[in-house]
Amino acid sequence: MNLFHEKSGRFSPEKTVAFLAAILPVLWLAVDAAMGNLGARPLMAAIHFTGLFAVRFLLLSLAVTPVRRLFDWPKLVLARRCLGVAAFGYAALHLALYVADQGFNLATVGREIVLRFYLAIGAIALVFLLILASTSFDRVIRRMGGRRWLLLHRSVYLVAPLALAHFLIQSKLDVTEPIMMMGFLILLFGYRLVQRVRVELTAAVAGGLALIAGLLTALGEIAWYGLATGVDPWLVAEANLTPGLGISPALWVAGSGLGVAGAAAVWRRLRPPRDKAVRLKARSA
Repeated sequence: MNLFHEKSGRFSPEKTVAFLAAILPVLWLAVDAAMGNLGARPLMAAIHFTGLFAVRFLLLSLAVTPVRRLFDWPKLVLARRCLGVAAFGYAALHLALYVADQGFNLATVGREIVLRFYLAIGAIALVFLLILASTSFDRVIRRMGGRRWLLLHRSVYLVAPLALAHFLIQSKLDVTEPIMMMGFLILLFGYRLVQRVRVELTAAVAGGLALIAGLLTALGEIAWYGLATGVDPWLVAEANLTPGLGISPALWVAGSGLGVAGAAAVWRRLRPPRDKAVRLKARSA
């Protein structure tokens, strides 16, 4: 796998940007560690940091296909493999740092994984990511065959909920970011569903999905606080509609989704998709 070039040998901006995005967080972490900026428990801070970026890169890898369709950007698919491998890399580092935090006592680590539900589902997600990362090389794809490889890699849609459940449960009281990421995953599942039912992913459809995902995110946050902490659901609902308390996860999801849909609408007007451009040219001939 060439990190910076297409198979033809041409330089790939998509692969290059994805690679730089993948390595910058760990460089940032290393600098913070060297300067002593990780607080009183640097290992714990690094564990949270790497877990967070594992989830972020996992969602980014899932976002490649809908963004590619919305913006008619075929070569964006070249970034997906790097983003997926980055998700595994940060997840593996997340586990390695947890093992270090436990004094490299593998028996203790194993016992904790078995006894703690959120650690168990995190470990299952990591195993799946390992399988996906180890089958991301061209020679493995050729050996497996495109159909079997594609079926295997669709399991990433099972890995993402496991990873986010792990993140949500271990976050305990402050679940703002995991709830927001759950919302983005709902939005990505919506894109996937539209593709499965063979509906064209237009900017209008993407905008509608953004509003639905935002609503479901708000309902999920209300349900979590109501069931897990006993907080009055109406207070959580009110907080979602009170800008003075900060932008809620639901508004982040809906706003981001609408922003992408709006940008796609402008882009398609400036540069119509190739099939539409061909039809318009034929009609005017």
